[in-house]
Amino acid sequence: MYYEDLEPGTGRREPRAWLHSSAPVLSLNGEWRFKLSAGPAEAPADVMTPEFADDGWDELTVPGHWVLQGHDRPRYTNTAFPFPIDPPRTPAANPTGDHRHWFELPADWPDARTILRFEGVDSCFKVWLNGVELGTSKGSRLPSEFEVGAHLRPGRNLLVVRVHQWSSGSYLEDQDMWWLPGIFRDVTLRSRPADGIEDVFVHADFDHVTGAGTIKVDCVSTGPARVLVPELGLDLAPGESVTVPAVEPWSAEIPRLYDASVVTPGETVSLRIGFRTVTIVDDQLTVNGRPLFFRGVNRHEHDQYRGRAVSEETMRQDLVLMKQHNVNAVRTAHYPPHPAFLDLCDELGLWVIDECDIETHGFIYTDWVGNPVDDPAWAPMLLDRMRRTVERDKNHPSIVIWSLGNESHRGRVLGDLAAWTRERDPGRALFYERDRSYAFSDFYSLMYTPLDELERIGSRTEEVPEETADHPELEARRRALPFVLCEYAHAMGNGPGGLADYQRVFEKYPRLQGGFVWEWIDHGLLLPGATDHVYGGAFGEKVHGANFCLDGLLFPDRTPSPGLIEYKKVIEPVRISGAGSLTIENLRSFAPLDDLEFVWSEEVDGVEMRSGRLEVPAIEPGASAELPLPVEAAVPVEPAADGAGERWLTVRAVLAKDEPWAAAGHEVAWAQFPLPAHSAQPGELAEPARAADPAQPATAAVRRQPERSGDGLRLGGGEFDARTGQLTRLFGLPTDGPRLDLWRAPTDNDNGQGGRNATVTAWRAAGLDRLEHRVDQVEVTDHELTVRTRVAPDGLGHGVRTTYHWTANDDALSLTVAVVPDGPWNGSAITQPCENWPRLGVRMSLPSSLDTVRWFGGGPGEAYADSRAAARVTRHTRTVDGLQTPYVVPQENGSRIDVRWAELTDADGNGIRVEGAPYFQLTARRWTTEDLEQAKHRSDLTPHDRLYVNLDLAQNGLGSASCGPAATADHTLDVAAYTFGLTWRQFGGR
Repeated sequence: MYYEDLEPGTGRREPRAWLHSSAPVLSLNGEWRFKLSAGPAEAPADVMTPEFADDGWDELTVPGHWVLQGHDRPRYTNTAFPFPIDPPRTPAANPTGDHRHWFELPADWPDARTILRFEGVDSCFKVWLNGVELGTSKGSRLPSEFEVGAHLRPGRNLLVVRVHQWSSGSYLEDQDMWWLPGIFRDVTLRSRPADGIEDVFVHADFDHVTGAGTIKVDCVSTGPARVLVPELGLDLAPGESVTVPAVEPWSAEIPRLYDASVVTPGETVSLRIGFRTVTIVDDQLTVNGRPLFFRGVNRHEHDQYRGRAVSEETMRQDLVLMKQHNVNAVRTAHYPPHPAFLDLCDELGLWVIDECDIETHGFIYTDWVGNPVDDPAWAPMLLDRMRRTVERDKNHPSIVIWSLGNESHRGRVLGDLAAWTRERDPGRALFYERDRSYAFSDFYSLMYTPLDELERIGSRTEEVPEETADHPELEARRRALPFVLCEYAHAMGNGPGGLADYQRVFEKYPRLQGGFVWEWIDHGLLLPGATDHVYGGAFGEKVHGANFCLDGLLFPDRTPSPGLIEYKKVIEPVRISGAGSLTIENLRSFAPLDDLEFVWSEEVDGVEMRSGRLEVPAIEPGASAELPLPVEAAVPVEPAADGAGERWLTVRAVLAKDEPWAAAGHEVAWAQFPLPAHSAQPGELAEPARAADPAQPATAAVRRQPERSGDGLRLGGGEFDARTGQLTRLFGLPTDGPRLDLWRAPTDNDNGQGGRNATVTAWRAAGLDRLEHRVDQVEVTDHELTVRTRVAPDGLGHGVRTTYHWTANDDALSLTVAVVPDGPWNGSAITQPCENWPRLGVRMSLPSSLDTVRWFGGGPGEAYADSRAAARVTRHTRTVDGLQTPYVVPQENGSRIDVRWAELTDADGNGIRVEGAPYFQLTARRWTTEDLEQAKHRSDLTPHDRLYVNLDLAQNGLGSASCGPAATADHTLDVAAYTFGLTWRQFGGR
């Protein structure tokens, strides 16, 4: 059976480059007739005949996946195969889709050779034209071509394609993604003129010392050919090498392309040529003589409606978003993308690691017994995939590295792939991460490396891998390789945390050439009529990867997540810093900063007072310039009416003119600097101002006395339960709280990977999700209300002694909260230690009518201890709903950091104001933490008639433990004693 054998295909043409040809092309995309059978045995035997009646069949859109068009179901797995491991055999239940398409051959179609081209079919197919079998093919994300000219007829023609979901090729395609069968890329007929062009291989090198470019274009043609590069005045024979004294090189920063063509009497092929030379020099990957630094992402092809049937418009949208967020590199995880995507990378400027369509990850469940990459019998199929990758994509200057595949362990056949690739294309580097001997790779690489290990790698003090411990030559080679972190910062749910820490280490050591965040987009699917995106397990699968596919910097609808906003800030290619003056550093490798202009503004208490433009000299790549602070910004101005005189200077680098990926004025980089609030020397910077301590009233303030009334107690604007000391009304508004809160709805990173590396395990074991509050004492004195409590979980001996100390001054009600751990938090003979808390603050409820939130502090988006680089200090306004981050799987979200004050007001502008001492983290939502924790989809969250407001001293960092390290010690909220203060005031005209 062809779908179970080890043949990569039959009847196919030899692989060749993706070419833009003048020869006629007929698209066969559109509506096809379709029928799904349970397996090959159930499929109709005579489906390929023109006489076959398909009147009762369904319509199916091609390109497309049948499981997203009402037939069978998608399946998502991360590592496991969704069928028994018995290579190369397939399960008996092997869904088989028959596709029939009648098309009209144009009357003017040339009487010449014609080929039928499939850009991608998952996972194995057989094809017939007008009843004649053309051949078979495997390799889902790779093209297949068949000669069809002899079988075409004038007028109507019948194309029939039988697609099997499972094949021997499926054992090579276990790539942490939805299993989505079907014809999901374009299908075309392509005329081949008798004197046409069969293949082209562009070699365009750049000499960074002399500035010269050397070009040679190899061509396979059936007629006499010439190579034309009009802008350079070149008219060359194929294979002729010419050096041009001066050319402009291609780079991701300056994607300079020269239009060229290969011309024969019957055909013209259009090319876009980029001159660049890829070499590894002194343990660094260089292009055009300069080391590269990858600010990268891993990108699967995904559309929330159409799966991997991604349109060119969507591809461009992806790349524009990458450029707008300072991403400069893409690893095509874990297969070659649609060829149009690479055209766009050439045009817009992205470095590309082009990865072959190979991953055998599921063999981890057999301890790698039977792994195809270590079995010579699989060599033809594996080498076929590498050849089709390289041949199709070889003319793209954006591709600087070929990848042999992903997470396929070690094996002899990988050596065959590497040897062939190096011989065929010595002008690019070669990558493979999972063989830790790195015998076939030009890079040392790992995934999800902790920061301390990354430091050791950068300083060359890392431990010797066991794979090279007994092989001195291999170990010496490994230590001389450049290091690239091919996956890190798992962007699942709320996170990733620690991006700034990784960037700091990357930039510290020349050997470290950056990395690629996992991954670009959430793989949520939105089914017809649904409002919630689905993930693994939604279709009753027994084996699935749950929501592990929701790990992107974009939400499934391509809205940037807070993680992408943070990443943009962290990887800025321009660094603006200051200590008495401004330093502007160009972190680019190739481009000067003449495409940017620098603007500044001065704000007092979040209100802009002055602004201007900085005169910045030309700054070449890798260079920096020091500038004085804007003179005006150093002159103090009066504070805002409702502020404390806190002054900030903000400097922004923006595009000076329109670019293909953004309009003039688009912000590339920014920085903020505190200025003195009072008289200072010009140019002086200062520490940020801190809010006043609400527990220490101003000298002139009038202290209020508690007043008893029945079971109640009034202190300033607060009404309390006299028995429990609980605040029940705040300036006339009903409330419940505030009271100590140590719990948050666990994030994906809190949950870790399947329970492993999960901080939430210790939190639950410590009972933090089931705390009980006991009032021990309510003490009323002349000017104070003190409530002493113990907060502790059932069944355990540890807890938290919490004292609430209330005072009132004029129109302000102030609270100081003192927290002291009590009991064996460090563990006992039975319980495990709990070293940190999810959060530390108070939670209270307020009327839902207080829908508008205005604050002075970090924003506009959410931020946490280790994901706060993008938080800008100014005034921000959002609705309560606008504070929420719509993660597909609900979890803790929406925290605003370093809040000095916040106002919650109704439609008339009336409400309350809360101030912190020190700053606080603000969260406000229409559902409780418990609601968030229980929800599996966003629609599970039902708004209450109350707002639930958290005012936190701090929260634990996020980390990346869903597939990587947890938050580092610098960003954890240790179990310890803390004191913090809050002050409430009535706001508006109520």
